[in-house]
Amino acid sequence: MKIWNIRACVMAAVAAVVAPTVSRAETPDEWRFGATIYAWMPDMGGSTKFPESGGGSSVEITASDILNALNFAFMGAFNAQKGRWGIATDVNYLDLSDSAKRTRNLTVGGVDLPVDITAKADLGITGWLWTTEGSYRVVDKPDYTMDLVAGVRLLNLAEDLKWSLTGDIGVIDQKGKSHVSDNYWDGIVGVKGRATFGDEKKWFVPYYVDIGTGDSDLTWLGMLGAGYSFEWGDVLGVWRYVDYEFSSKDPIQDLYFNGPAIGVTFHF
Repeated sequence: MKIWNIRACVMAAVAAVVAPTVSRAETPDEWRFGATIYAWMPDMGGSTKFPESGGGSSVEITASDILNALNFAFMGAFNAQKGRWGIATDVNYLDLSDSAKRTRNLTVGGVDLPVDITAKADLGITGWLWTTEGSYRVVDKPDYTMDLVAGVRLLNLAEDLKWSLTGDIGVIDQKGKSHVSDNYWDGIVGVKGRATFGDEKKWFVPYYVDIGTGDSDLTWLGMLGAGYSFEWGDVLGVWRYVDYEFSSKDPIQDLYFNGPAIGVTFHF
C-alpha cells in the first residue's frame, strides 16, 4: 500500500456545501435557489491496494509521478431554501490517467524493484462524489446564520493499472494489469452558515463541516472562506477538504481532496 498525490485544476459548477446560505433579508415564505461556479485546485491523495490477479503478484504503486493528466472533470450543484428549511444536492466527477516509463514507484509482491529494473505503468482513476442533504436553520440573525444539515454521500471510485518491468537485457517476464473499484454510501450530519461583517454587511465568511459513516469507517468534509455580496449573487474564495477512511480489507484504504477554490454564486 502506497500513497499517491496529484494536483488537478478543476473548472466546476459545485456544491451547495460551499455556497453561501440565503440572505435573511429575503421573504421567508418564498423559495430561493442558488448555484455556484468554481475553479478548484485540490491536492488529491490516498492509499490503494491492487490485489493478486490471475495468480500473479500483488502490486503496490506510488502514483505521484504518474497521475499528472486531468482528462475530464464535472461538478454541478443545486440548492433551495424556504424559510428555515433547505435542500441541496451536488455531483462531482473526476477522470485522470497518465503513464510513466522507467519509473521505480512500483513494488511487486511487496518487494522493491532491483536497481537494474524499472517499470512502465499506465494508471487511470475515475470517481463520482454525490452528496444530498436537508437543512434546518437554527440561528437566523442579521449578521450570522447557522443551519443543521443531515443527508447521504456516495463515493464511487475505480482505478485501473497496467504495468511491465524492463531490465538491462530487455523486457523480463513480469507484467500484468489490475482493477479495483467500489461504492461507499455514508450518512452525514453537520452544520453550515455564514457570518457577515463590514459597514454595509457585504463581506462574509462562509463555513461548512460534516462527518459521517456507513460503508466507510469515517468521512468528513470541511470548508472555510471569505466572500463579497452583490445584488445578483456573491464572489468568494474558500478552502475545501474532503477525507475518507476505509477498512483495511477494502482495496482503497483512504482518500482525500484538499485545496483552494474561487467562485461565483448566483441567486435566483
